[in-house]
Amino acid sequence: MLGMSDVPILMKSSVKKEVRTRIAPSPTGFFHVGTARTALFNYLYAKRYGGEFILRIEDTDKERSKPEYEEDIIRSLEWLGLEWDSDQHEGHEQNTNNANISRFYRQSERTEIYKKYLEKLLNEGKAYYCCCAKEELEAQRISQETNGHIFKYSGKCRQDADIRGLQRRSTQNLVIRFKVPEKKVLFHDEIRGKVEFDSELFGDIVIAKSLDEPLYNFTVVVDDEEMEITHVIRGEDHLGNTPKQILLQAALGFREPHYAHLPLILAPDRSKLSKRAEEIDATIKSLRERGYLPEAVVNFLALLGWSPGDNREIFSLEELEKFFDLKKIQKGGAIFNIQKLDWFGAHYIQKLKFEELKEKMWEFIPDIWKKNPEVLDRAIGLEQERMKTLRDFEEAAGFFFELPEYPAERLVWKNSDMETARKRLEHVLDIMEESLGDGLETRVMEYAEKEGRGDVLWPLRVALSGLEKSPGPFQIIKVIGREEGIQRIKHALNKISPPEADQP
Repeated sequence: MLGMSDVPILMKSSVKKEVRTRIAPSPTGFFHVGTARTALFNYLYAKRYGGEFILRIEDTDKERSKPEYEEDIIRSLEWLGLEWDSDQHEGHEQNTNNANISRFYRQSERTEIYKKYLEKLLNEGKAYYCCCAKEELEAQRISQETNGHIFKYSGKCRQDADIRGLQRRSTQNLVIRFKVPEKKVLFHDEIRGKVEFDSELFGDIVIAKSLDEPLYNFTVVVDDEEMEITHVIRGEDHLGNTPKQILLQAALGFREPHYAHLPLILAPDRSKLSKRAEEIDATIKSLRERGYLPEAVVNFLALLGWSPGDNREIFSLEELEKFFDLKKIQKGGAIFNIQKLDWFGAHYIQKLKFEELKEKMWEFIPDIWKKNPEVLDRAIGLEQERMKTLRDFEEAAGFFFELPEYPAERLVWKNSDMETARKRLEHVLDIMEESLGDGLETRVMEYAEKEGRGDVLWPLRVALSGLEKSPGPFQIIKVIGREEGIQRIKHALNKISPPEADQP
């Protein structure tokens, strides 16, 4: 997939959009559910107002950025159905390898654009080279924190008129600092309302390691201006970056976009959601591989921090586009509840028609099961109402295709005994061998009512499945067939009373 390295400085799109949002993930790990929710909210807001949704890969961290992570970002967005818009700037050729995939931006391909803006700040005296050693800065940090202060650069290099020349003659690694004006920074957050920061608290910030190595707070400001982003919707962990970016916007003569900082997604213990949540990796890749339907994940993510204003919970992506509103986003953190995700998973699986479900499940079904298509179809039909994910079938339906090994003691119902289990199974076996029509269930149930439902149905179900928990015995027989059911009951009887030849 191609990026947009040929975007000229300050080139604007030919059609002005009132709403233009973006998702800007870093390819330094697999696509996290928190980033996915941010992408979803940006997508929904843009679609709600007929705007555009842009994808920008922020890959300036050369050491941690990996191609496989970028590929995962692309696949995850496509899987969720969040199609980004492609800028049609003059000189941009569409990706001829796949016309269905829109173009996107990569920061690593935009170095010359950032360099021009860095030089602009340096030439105007709004930024400067800093040659302070790491050891010196670390000593300042320790001293300030020991005295109860947040670390703030001392400004030592700010007044050195010859500092720019050091870049040519010094062997030290210089960085570029922005001259942060000391002032109150006020802005309106679409979720939090009025927000105020005092720039005196953070001092002159580093915006680049060199002209060719810009850092996050600088590149995001340039990119949001160049790409005409009107609304920056992102996690509240970026709230502290906003005043720095607003000051950079002012220094460069850029307009200020609207900001909305989303509440964080929290683990069940209300800690910040890490890479794992209740034994499930909190990445879209993990949810996809676990077999959740994308519709279920989208619906689940949409309600993490947003509410439609009533008790409705089921929304398609198209419906979310109509109803989504930033004003209905809560300020508090949203809990990542696995049970709720499972509930959505079950809902959307149960909505599928049989052939749709089978097609979506196909990659999760062991090849050997596919060799028995009649049993497979009946098993899918039976298990559909129990499935929360597409992978649940593989975990739950194995006994239909191969009876697992189990101890004879499992055939005994509660306070009953092995001899009783044997007698009940022998009688049921007689019924099954005699019943060729639809009367099997009626005759077995009549026998069960007479002798005790548990004493009859428990050993029968275990004999058919080998499991303590499984569908009912008659449901199992409908899947595996009467003849297979007879063979499994005989196998159970052999466990209770082995043939004399096999006895010691």
